[in-house]
Amino acid sequence: MDAELSIGCRGRPREPRKHGGMRAAVFVLGIQAFEIMGIAAVGNNLITYVFDDMHFPLSEAANIVTNFIGTIFIVSLLGGFLSDSYLGSFWTMLIFGFVELSGFILLSVQAHLPQLRPQKCDMLSKEENCKEADGFKAAIFFAALYLVALGSGCLKPNMISHGGDQFIKEDPGQSKKLATYFNSAYLSFCVGELIALTVLVWVQTHSGMDVGFAVSAAAMAMGLISLILGMVFYRNKPPQGSIFTPLARVFVAAITKRKQVCPSNATNQLAADDPSSNPANLMLTGRFRFLDKACIRAQEGGRESPWRLCTIKEVEQVKIILSVIPIFACTIIFNTILAQLQTFSVQQGAAMNARVSNSIEIPPASLQAIPYLILILLVPIYETAFVPLARRITGHDSGITPLQRIGVGLFSVTFSMVAAAVVETKRRQSSKLLSIFWITPQFLIFGLSEMFTAVGLIEFFYKQSLAGMQSFLTAMAYCSYSFGFYLSSVLVSLVNRITSSGSYNGWLGDNDLNKDRLDLFYWVLACLSLLNFFNYQFWSRWYRSNSSLADNLACKQIGAENI
Repeated sequence: MDAELSIGCRGRPREPRKHGGMRAAVFVLGIQAFEIMGIAAVGNNLITYVFDDMHFPLSEAANIVTNFIGTIFIVSLLGGFLSDSYLGSFWTMLIFGFVELSGFILLSVQAHLPQLRPQKCDMLSKEENCKEADGFKAAIFFAALYLVALGSGCLKPNMISHGGDQFIKEDPGQSKKLATYFNSAYLSFCVGELIALTVLVWVQTHSGMDVGFAVSAAAMAMGLISLILGMVFYRNKPPQGSIFTPLARVFVAAITKRKQVCPSNATNQLAADDPSSNPANLMLTGRFRFLDKACIRAQEGGRESPWRLCTIKEVEQVKIILSVIPIFACTIIFNTILAQLQTFSVQQGAAMNARVSNSIEIPPASLQAIPYLILILLVPIYETAFVPLARRITGHDSGITPLQRIGVGLFSVTFSMVAAAVVETKRRQSSKLLSIFWITPQFLIFGLSEMFTAVGLIEFFYKQSLAGMQSFLTAMAYCSYSFGFYLSSVLVSLVNRITSSGSYNGWLGDNDLNKDRLDLFYWVLACLSLLNFFNYQFWSRWYRSNSSLADNLACKQIGAENI
């Protein structure tokens, strides 16, 4: 980030060497850890509350959870847009942090007051009075749930981008620190998840969901305090107006000039940064050449409308977004698998022996803490041992490229569903209750896969972004989670429809896993995941083959003004 673009929360200029850096990023890591602590405790055990307390059928409860989590990540686009265009990342986080806090408080109130919940009953016994929440009770529940989703969704991309903005990525020394920051951000995520899945889920199980939701609210409040304490250290990126208008102008200009011939050397016809700049220094990347026509002057010396003549920076913004869409799409199946671990795998654990001893019983949702416990140990090793070694071999700041890191995760996640399918088959065939620890491998493999895919995707999107679109592109990375969870809901409904016949409700149509065929559903996801990996190989090679996109990043700084 350039010095003139570094400002404080009140708009006062900041000096890059005196503000920002890891000292400022630590406070952002704080809100990230506390926020994920609060939201993970709700999301990872929500299916238990929706099924047991709100009395929704199991498949519908799973869809409520996946739709909720999917909404969190689709709303991240709104958070990224507001940050880049109008509010800036700090104020976006502060405002929507309080929105999320209000949702946690309302959830706690709703879970505490009996008049806001359906009458208690046992869903598995299918009692006649066991009716799902409706009317005002359902309205309060969904209002609280989606206040949390709105707040968390708008926070997520800005926590990553605001932390990244504390480093100058054009500075070689700080570029390495930026790579370290992304690994540190994932470590703080793991710490938050671990505490949520152990301490907070234990509180929910033993003290009630109302107390658990209240603890989530307290964690969110601590996160906001961490964010505010870092105000004097932050180096903020000022909003630069709506990014959608320039993007729309590029398409309009390119379509308007579609009949123009784009010459091989169009330097005299391209919109330049300013009249004195050297046109030969202007570069356009090789993909989507039809968009280059938006930069061609229709007439020498004349002044054209911004809707007919665009700058190189605006064209490059559109090209980057179009180029990363296939990479983004290839991570959707990955997050569909994550949706199963937060829904059906929790119920899978509930159907197993969760007792370690006569006095200790493990909440099924807490098994998701196992990979994060391992990752808290592995992430520092990855950063301090693997990255320096790989950096010496590859010369890349991150050790391996973000695209390579994503590929490793997409391949390994297949085995998470293979393990889940094998264990579910054994659970169904066993004459006695299996220990809940049998489902540990599927969580552990996914956690290792996520260390590669999630961090690689966010780093990839952030580093490809131009000035004024960091939060929005980071939000696109989070949207992969959204589409993955929505796809999960679609797949559950589709599988039930295809496999149902007569009185049989389909593989996932009963509220009893002993009658359902969850194992077959897991095998379907394993096959889809493997096919998705080969699809990713094609698109990642297509992306890398566009060497000009990586080599011509000087376009980032052009930011041309129309003459």
